[in-house]
Amino acid sequence: MQLHMDSIILSIIYTIGHIIIAGSVVYTLTGSTIWEAGTVALVEPMLNGLWFYLLHRVWKHYSG
Repeated sequence: MQLHMDSIILSIIYTIGHIIIAGSVVYTLTGSTIWEAGTVALVEPMLNGLWFYLLHRVWKHYSG
C-alpha cells in the first residue's frame, strides 16, 4: 500500500510542476493567450502524469 501511495504522491507533484512549466513555455514561445497556454498546459501534462504513474508502478514492480 505504501508503494501505491508513494507512486500517487510523486505523480501528482510531477504533474503540477509539468503544468506550470508547460504553460510558461507555450505562453512564452507562441505568444498565445494565457487561456490557450493553460489549456495545453493542462491536457499534455495530465497525460504525461498518467504515463509516469504507470511507468513508476511497473518500474517498482520489476526492480524489487
